[in-house]
Amino acid sequence: MARRAMSLLPQWSSRVFSVELDGAPHYFAIQEKHRGEEAPWVFRKAQNCERCFSLLVCSSDRIRRAKFYGELGDKLLRHLSPGCDLSPMSSFLPNVKDSLVKGYFVKVNSESSSPTERLLRDLIQHDPVLVCSYLRGEDSQLWTQHQWTDSQLVEVSKGYYVVPSEAPEYHPSALNIINSDVFYSFEEAYEVLKQCGDIIPEAKSVLELLPSRAETRSKPDFPVIVIEGLDATGKTTLTESLRDTLGAALLRSPPQCLSPWRACFDQEPPLIRRAFYALGNYITAEQIGQQGMKTPVIVDRFWHSTAAYAIATAVSGPLCNLPAEGSEVYRWPSDLLQPSLVILLTLDPEERKRRLRNRGQGKTDEEQELDHNQLFRLRVEEAYRRISGPACISVDASPSADQVLQQVLLLIRGKCHL
Repeated sequence: MARRAMSLLPQWSSRVFSVELDGAPHYFAIQEKHRGEEAPWVFRKAQNCERCFSLLVCSSDRIRRAKFYGELGDKLLRHLSPGCDLSPMSSFLPNVKDSLVKGYFVKVNSESSSPTERLLRDLIQHDPVLVCSYLRGEDSQLWTQHQWTDSQLVEVSKGYYVVPSEAPEYHPSALNIINSDVFYSFEEAYEVLKQCGDIIPEAKSVLELLPSRAETRSKPDFPVIVIEGLDATGKTTLTESLRDTLGAALLRSPPQCLSPWRACFDQEPPLIRRAFYALGNYITAEQIGQQGMKTPVIVDRFWHSTAAYAIATAVSGPLCNLPAEGSEVYRWPSDLLQPSLVILLTLDPEERKRRLRNRGQGKTDEEQELDHNQLFRLRVEEAYRRISGPACISVDASPSADQVLQQVLLLIRGKCHL
């Protein structure tokens, strides 16, 4: 199994490795000869460890690869000894699209070294995972990488030396977003859920709800206004007020018909979870098309939310790691109905937290992440602003609900002539 995994990772010595620590990627590379470089930061942080391991999931089947990546993380968390430290990692060819391979990095102390090795040997017998061990030399600054195959430690050219690597021009995940974290066509998202049918029975139920096909449509007779924003920015209050004031239909994305399966798909890996929510937008678009022939339509969240959260989750670290403004990852899907106007409600972070506390409702994992990870919140907000076709118009949601309503009505009347 390990030999087959290795065959799926060409140009091994040209690859860069990224380990997520403290919410940001840290990079290292390998080379056959050591030229006096100091140990990469990841390994300087591991000076109290006897050795480290990397596990990279290498299946050629992307559905299996996504499922196994999640299952591997759960298995490692359950079975690794208390003295081990587990971090997400990846391997990629710098600035090469779709070369990203995900996995985990394990730091091990002397007491937990033997049980960890037994666990990893068992893994590579049956699963599509490539294991490498990292051994510290007599000089504490010198670490070497060794590949495992068929439960044996194999030295390749007596191991590769581990050396620092500069950050690539693009965050590794930024080149892997299209039709993986964010979907840009009905067919791409549909194909993922279709392939899940044998392993996720609920996928078949979701597919039965979908329109027969998505196609580029002319705009409905009446305007379509989307209201976006983080939780507790006042979306529900505003959308209901707009419905009543304009005599409009009010729709939500994801649509209510997907509610029975959301908990199931929220537990799936990103590829499958994001495809599920992408298809929810196409169901909402079908509903918009029907309602928009009779009345204006207000939509509580739409594709902007789906894309912004996915991009901000995939790309870790500071804002500069996001794909540049104007990147193709921010483009609107060509086969998805475009709204007439998109309003983004913004709110001071402390005020938003105060409102969340007053609501006392349970939070999604992403909302919990927004609360304790400022960088994640900033990435979500910036991704919202960079999505085009149409772009969001920001509205300050801190005034009273009536003042916000009046400001949004002015925008609607100016843009949509209502």
